[in-house]
Amino acid sequence: MANSYTQIHLQLILAVRSRKGIINPSWEKELYRYISGIIEKNNHKLLAINGVPDHLHILIGMRPNQSISELMQQIKANSSKWINQKGFVLGRFEWQSGYSAFSYDRTAIKNVIRYIENQKEHHGVTTFKEEYIGLLKEHNIDYDEKYIFKDLE
Repeated sequence: MANSYTQIHLQLILAVRSRKGIINPSWEKELYRYISGIIEKNNHKLLAINGVPDHLHILIGMRPNQSISELMQQIKANSSKWINQKGFVLGRFEWQSGYSAFSYDRTAIKNVIRYIENQKEHHGVTTFKEEYIGLLKEHNIDYDEKYIFKDLE
């Protein structure tokens, strides 16, 4: 085949180290713009980004020329360095090790975008742990409870 055609939609989830709720509304939009720049620089398409003080959800259309782990390493390393250089938090900002990536069919994208856009409202009634376990179950991913994100500090 002379050409390659792909359609890869991923929801990426990353959490603040120790699940500290330190992403502040006063600078979260700047963080989202910074992360969107990383995604676009790597030739992926940002479809949605939003979060709450302790974690973020990102929906992308991903090109197959880069691994998920490489992209996540760039997002986490560069954004934590940027947050620390800006002095947005007392002490050192770090993302928790690991991440989640869930794939979606094209027909689900509008619902996933709406879900990400409504994160703040969603977490008014659902904990991150409940949300996360729900996503793992929805995607039929086996997990060990001891490796699930810690409760919010």
